[in-house]
Amino acid sequence: MPRLIPATAILFLLQACTGLPTEPGIGEPVSWDALDGWRSDRHAEAWPALLASCRRLDDRSGWRDICRDARALGDPGDARARIFFEIRFRPHPVTGDDGDREGLITGYYEPLLHGSLERSGPYQHPIYRPPDDLLTIDLGDTHPELDDRQLRGRLRGDTVVPYPARGELAASPDTLSGSELLWVDDAVDAFFLHVQGSGRVSLRDGRVVAVRYADHNGQPYRSIGRRLIQTGELKREEVDLFSIRRWLRGNPDKSQALLNHNPRFIFFRLDTEPMGGPTGALNVPLTPGRSLAVDRDRLPLGAPVWLSTSMPGEPGRQLNRLMLAQDTGSAIKGWNRADVFWGLGEHAEAKAGLMKQQGRMFVLLPRQAEPAPAAAD
Repeated sequence: MPRLIPATAILFLLQACTGLPTEPGIGEPVSWDALDGWRSDRHAEAWPALLASCRRLDDRSGWRDICRDARALGDPGDARARIFFEIRFRPHPVTGDDGDREGLITGYYEPLLHGSLERSGPYQHPIYRPPDDLLTIDLGDTHPELDDRQLRGRLRGDTVVPYPARGELAASPDTLSGSELLWVDDAVDAFFLHVQGSGRVSLRDGRVVAVRYADHNGQPYRSIGRRLIQTGELKREEVDLFSIRRWLRGNPDKSQALLNHNPRFIFFRLDTEPMGGPTGALNVPLTPGRSLAVDRDRLPLGAPVWLSTSMPGEPGRQLNRLMLAQDTGSAIKGWNRADVFWGLGEHAEAKAGLMKQQGRMFVLLPRQAEPAPAAAD
């Protein structure tokens, strides 16, 4: 008589064989062989990003010994760096909210704009610092469970009300009068500076200044690319940074209405060291090609993350790389949603602008008790 197999066992086997959805979150540790391309990556290129993370994490449990030993290793080669990661961390697969092992991977970069410290000629589009009437309320002060959560608004009489959305600010520019940092020559470029969160501005006198994220108006982020798809202006497969930019320039009579679809408005500050890279949410400089923006409510900031995806615009070319989760973003929400920082300039823009593909992530979590790495390869 044939033996009956319980339905739960059949379901388990099907999940294992066909990749049916699993529970969302960070899974149990797996072997390093589960990470496609792990041994062939240039692990030493991620070392500066690891040391940057250690500036913020070396006083936290599980990280003290890791950061001490990482600094002691100095400037290791690829093999030595790889062995260090293997000894001190365990890779854990990340599964999305829908149970899918893959999620959307996009890119961002540091744009270069043209501007002036004074309003004149073509420089008519202001970049603003945080206005004096912008209030920030830390919810964690009264509700510890809401630590790192903030509300933004302004006073109207004795009442705190939401700060105006992008459309309201565009319709009433006097609201931000006196808060101008500088002026740039292109409204579309100014908007994409808001999306990227940081950039540089080439001034008329030849100087280059950096403008870094300082704050926002507290309104939610909404994708204008998604809006173009919803309205039938662009097809889903057509949408990227470059197609959105072309649409905005080709439809000047509709462009402001589209920009207003994203109510979030970013305020900036001038960087006193303009040649340094932008600082992410971890409050350390970002490393081009090795820093990753993630959802900080899902993945721990500062942790190494193994990313397995494809090169931007080249679906047949694999991109398997060790990254460090050092930033966040308004649109980066979910367990396996991530944004790769590509750096400054046209090359970085080309990669970031085309990056919109599926990818898989493994977060590397510290081992609780492991021997220090060997002193030699």
